[in-house]
Amino acid sequence: MSSLGFSVLFVVFFALTLGLRFWLAGRHIRHVLRHRASVPAEFAPKVPLAAHQKAADYTVAKTRLGIVSLLWGGVVLIGFTLLGGLQALSTSLLPVTGPGTLHQMALVVAFAVLSGVLDLPLDWYRQFVLEERFGFNKMSPALWVADMVKGALVGAVIGLPLLWVILALMEKSGDLWWLWAWCVWSGFQLLMMVLYPTVIAPMFNKFTPLADASLKERIEGLMARVGFASKGLFVMDGSKRSAHGNAYFSGFGSNKRIVFFDTLLSRLDPPEIEAVLAHELGHFKLKHIVKRIVVMFGLSLAFLALLGYLKTQAWFYTGLGVTPMMDASNDGMALILFALVLPIFTFVLAPLNSITSRKHEFEADAFAAKHTDQRHLVSALVKMYEDNASTLTPDPLYSSFYDSHPPASVRVKHLNMAAA
Repeated sequence: MSSLGFSVLFVVFFALTLGLRFWLAGRHIRHVLRHRASVPAEFAPKVPLAAHQKAADYTVAKTRLGIVSLLWGGVVLIGFTLLGGLQALSTSLLPVTGPGTLHQMALVVAFAVLSGVLDLPLDWYRQFVLEERFGFNKMSPALWVADMVKGALVGAVIGLPLLWVILALMEKSGDLWWLWAWCVWSGFQLLMMVLYPTVIAPMFNKFTPLADASLKERIEGLMARVGFASKGLFVMDGSKRSAHGNAYFSGFGSNKRIVFFDTLLSRLDPPEIEAVLAHELGHFKLKHIVKRIVVMFGLSLAFLALLGYLKTQAWFYTGLGVTPMMDASNDGMALILFALVLPIFTFVLAPLNSITSRKHEFEADAFAAKHTDQRHLVSALVKMYEDNASTLTPDPLYSSFYDSHPPASVRVKHLNMAAA
């Protein structure tokens, strides 16, 4: 392929993807507003009109901000690629680092920092204007900055050694470097599953053992019934950052931990909490987690193999506004370019992931209904949708691209049909 041909292909996919995402956002906004005036009949007895309208307004506000973010992201993408931003960044670093691995590492780090800085205004607006407007923000500016700095430091401590290993493999392990890099990346992902619950997450949140004895007994009874062994039941202080609630289990192997947001415990009744947890345990018992890991590893292998080919093609660089160095490594640049353009070419495939994810959600709901009272799961779902201001009336096509979970109305209908 010629560099001009790849440039044209990139621009065509960029325009089509951007246009599709704008169109999806527009129809989502129109659909939500069209159903704002009344609560869907199946939820009318449980969801007040005011809560339904708040969810609609919140959804529209988030989607409109998403349009702005999408537009800004498109400008940044073209600026980094076709307008020569990455080339200028690489050229400016070269006198300081010289060619080679150090230059490529510096390029990736500089790109990451610059991208983060460019995202700051929208991140700030999202947290302190949009979330604040709807009553969800609990963060102070000081905590927001502290989280950002802490996240950057943790990312550097973990990411820089990994980046060095990947770049070293790309440069020195021959044509099959991508296979060795995949082994390293897969091992790193598994290691993070073990370390995140006990080492990384506590740096940002406080985790305390579940103190409610009766609730603990109920949950332990559920775990015994389904055959799930946990290293502990914990409550996370999610309320210091947000009013949104959730529950999840993390870890791998014998390191599994069940975590409840304090906001969730304050809103749901014990039988509802048990039902929500049964849904999450369903993902584990039905091997959804293992299946997702296998798919993730398979896709990462395929993408690394593709990168293994692209990094040797001059048109891949020049078609995206970069002049590759002929006598030195371009591996860091290849990583950046690949990460930038991959979403442009793969967004249209998003519904395929949604189909699989939703199938898993239905199966986990059915598992929960089998081991608890499905009415409690329905009431918990309704409360969670209301508390998180999640719209009950998303546009179906938009939802198929962006939502890993089925709409509330569909989930409740499935649960009620299963109980009939």
